[in-house]
Amino acid sequence: MGTESDRGVHVLFFPLMAHGHMLPTMDMARLFAARGAQATIITTPHNAPVFQNSLQRDAGSRIGLRTIEFPIREVGLPEGLENLDMVTTQDVQLKFFRAISLLSPPLEALIQELAPDALVADIFFPFANDVAARHGIPRLAFHGTSFFSMCAAESVKRHRPHEKVSSDDEPFRLPGLPDEITMTRPQLPDELKISVETDFTRLLKRSYEAAGRCFGMIVNSFYELEPSYVDHYRNALGKRAWHIGPVSLCNRNLQEKAQRGGREASVDGHECLEWLNSRGPSSVVYVCFGTTSKFSDEQLREIAGGLEASGQEFIWVVSRDKREEKGNEDEGWDDWLPEGFEKRIQGKGLIIRGWAPQVLILDHRSVGGFVTHCGWNSVLEGISAGLPMVTWPIFAEQFYNEKLVTEVLRVGVGVGARRWARLVGDFVRKEAVERAVKEIMVGERAGEMRGRARSFGVMAKRAVEEGGSSYNDLGTLIEELRTYGSG
Repeated sequence: MGTESDRGVHVLFFPLMAHGHMLPTMDMARLFAARGAQATIITTPHNAPVFQNSLQRDAGSRIGLRTIEFPIREVGLPEGLENLDMVTTQDVQLKFFRAISLLSPPLEALIQELAPDALVADIFFPFANDVAARHGIPRLAFHGTSFFSMCAAESVKRHRPHEKVSSDDEPFRLPGLPDEITMTRPQLPDELKISVETDFTRLLKRSYEAAGRCFGMIVNSFYELEPSYVDHYRNALGKRAWHIGPVSLCNRNLQEKAQRGGREASVDGHECLEWLNSRGPSSVVYVCFGTTSKFSDEQLREIAGGLEASGQEFIWVVSRDKREEKGNEDEGWDDWLPEGFEKRIQGKGLIIRGWAPQVLILDHRSVGGFVTHCGWNSVLEGISAGLPMVTWPIFAEQFYNEKLVTEVLRVGVGVGARRWARLVGDFVRKEAVERAVKEIMVGERAGEMRGRARSFGVMAKRAVEEGGSSYNDLGTLIEELRTYGSG
């Protein structure tokens, strides 16, 4: 219908090899294709299945997939380690990002061959700016986080308020933001707190500098969710950005929601729905900490104790390595379970070991709350489903996202995590888990939080419909790309 479909724009999408970046990229490609654009996704052979399932469902769509080899041998990575979610040590992480830095030549070769009109490249690919510039096309950066988080990070970077306090316990305000937001030093990313540069901190610095110089930022958010931060980012900080989310809402039917992600769920989608169908409205709390967070056995036992003590029905997704020095892959898998736990929760709780159809679960009428690590994809999926949240940030920008959920939107409560800790998180006792779960499900403010959350869920769905804020911003972006370089 819009002018963007008068001539098909060909957009190349190049996400970081991590599920939290690849899934929204698949959704973005579908949104662009639905508006008349041609989309091509670039990934590596071992990551291709994440996209292939969706592409098979979208038979006849305007989305293509191309693979490039990941240089594992050149940097000394084991065969098949092509996804950041598989990284468990700092040494392997450094090798992984060293491999990423070698992807410029194959990207350039693909652009030479395909002659796209634009490149949407992950923020962790700083070389994408120069590659795009050499071919005269705009590079858009995709960060996969909120406007609030980007504004908060910019405030810390510009003003360095954490250097003006005398201890880790002393709170400091983030200057220049629309709301009064305070944090403490332990909640900030490690790279802000170390004085000696490393290969990784240098990569981050190059990535953010390159993103600041590119055509603009594409953001998985919607205006009504964080209007003052969209305006602050664009006007006060002077950065170009387009909000086109929540992108997960392009998964509309049962099959799309159940199969999103290209992984085989460890529980059948219909079995999960059957269990949820037998529960009352808003009676179940969903607990999931994403694909990269790894909790100790002791922490898992504390979570189990807190959920049981809360008295609430729950679905709990437990992601855990099966083969930790075990001869049999299933041996020792349940060592962490408190004695008799599964028997006691029978009929009240469902444990999913591994991957779960999260969007499908969150959208079910029986789910009334969400315990989350505050990864932006999960937060936005919870908001789209209209759910209040228990926030348990672990690392990356998750402590910023927690502030948005609990203090700006006021649709959640914190579990009490106080320390940024890569992958493993701050240790939290079962009493804190019990308190927070009760607060969002049956507490005095539960109804108020649920009402606000539901109103944001309605706004989210309107934003992506024709005439909505994200629908219109995507149209504006496609039109800019269509006319780029035409004078």
